[in-house]
Amino acid sequence: MGQEISDTGFSPEDYAAFRQHMREETQTLKHWFDTRAFDWSEQATVGLELEAWLIDRDHLPAPQNAAFLSALDHPDIVSELSRFNFEINAPARPLQQHVLTQTAADLADRWAACEATGQTLGLRPLAIGILPTVRDEMLQLSWMSDANRYRALNEAILSRRKDHDLHISIEGEDTLDYHCNHIMLEAACTSLQAHLKVNQEEAARLYNAAVVAAAPLIAATANAPYLYGKSLWTETRIPAFEQATRLEGFRDTEGRNVGRVTLGTGYVRHSMMELFLRNLSYEPILPALSADTATLPHLRLQNGTIWRWVRPILGFDSDQTPHLRLEHRVMPAGPSLTDTVANLALCHGLVLGLGRLETPPEDETRFEDARYNFYACAQHGLKAQIRWAGRSVNVQALLLDELLPLARQALEAEGLGQIELDDAFTHTLQPRLRSGLTGAEWQRSFIDCNGYNFQALTERYAEMQATGDPVHSWTV
Repeated sequence: MGQEISDTGFSPEDYAAFRQHMREETQTLKHWFDTRAFDWSEQATVGLELEAWLIDRDHLPAPQNAAFLSALDHPDIVSELSRFNFEINAPARPLQQHVLTQTAADLADRWAACEATGQTLGLRPLAIGILPTVRDEMLQLSWMSDANRYRALNEAILSRRKDHDLHISIEGEDTLDYHCNHIMLEAACTSLQAHLKVNQEEAARLYNAAVVAAAPLIAATANAPYLYGKSLWTETRIPAFEQATRLEGFRDTEGRNVGRVTLGTGYVRHSMMELFLRNLSYEPILPALSADTATLPHLRLQNGTIWRWVRPILGFDSDQTPHLRLEHRVMPAGPSLTDTVANLALCHGLVLGLGRLETPPEDETRFEDARYNFYACAQHGLKAQIRWAGRSVNVQALLLDELLPLARQALEAEGLGQIELDDAFTHTLQPRLRSGLTGAEWQRSFIDCNGYNFQALTERYAEMQATGDPVHSWTV
């Protein structure tokens, strides 16, 4: 959905033409799968997108991304849905020795540029799953970024709902229950998106591994416990995002409606092509037509408006050779850049480690169990009891005893060095998981100690983030 479109209004003829292009491009993609036309490499490639907030001196959302991005003038830092959000992109790098060190440097360089530009405008960048000071009156259409794709998306979703309000209902320690007639709640949910370029031969197994890994990954990285002054899920982004864009999709084998934000309907059996075929089951909501169909723009735009938590990506190299990527979307932004790099290491290590086990994890953990685990971990974090390989286990213990060693070993096999792995695993992930002090739990600890003062929480969070120290070492 990062690509801009030229219009916001579409005719029935546009929808019909778009569907036809989708069908034709899906056939082309199937031919590419049949002939193994995708780029192949001995070394995986990784990339990232980090969404963040702009806040003012009172630690409230600042709807000034147009002025901020204009002053910054950086090709890798772009707008997001709301005027108080922006997104940092880092260059794709081979998954090999020094990649974590290089990624940390990439992020530090871009973050420093954001801080410097922000200072000239009285703004501050902040990476956090949901900003504690955001209020409903700030998540209105008047705060939407000025881009056709966002306006068109909002209009399309509300039109498809026949102008029925979205009902947001989330139960945690508190209960959030309200209605809205726009998709702006999505803007409150800022994430870290990890990209892994994969070979076709491994893509199906790695996709399934990424789905299995989604639950423990949420538990280990949670950073969004509050929304509109209420204590909800440990990772409230998950239900908030799903409900902010809720549309009828299609029914799965259990009779459940499969929305456009979803973990999916099951594991891939043979090929990632199955996921692109499933995209045809969704009605188009942005039928923007393109004259040049060589890079399958209609298929990719449709895929970009289906927000799977683990999304298949069709991309193209500089010479226009197609390639396949996995985009893992479950991790929140923040708490620190040190935590961010460690979270990326955990994500890639888990996907590769689980995906290359002798016994595929999808053979031992049913998809229904993976789905249950996903929501249990989003709700309860490291306290969640999950169903893993035929047994019931606490996810915190599973991570410490089995999954962290597995992820580290997988990255060692890719050639990553001991110093950068120690930084990510020994010095950041292990103490975070032993203490249970994720970003979400640090926020809750602050509120427990200081009361429901979300401005003070955000101020302290920003102070601690600026130190660069990992969250398990933060004080309240």
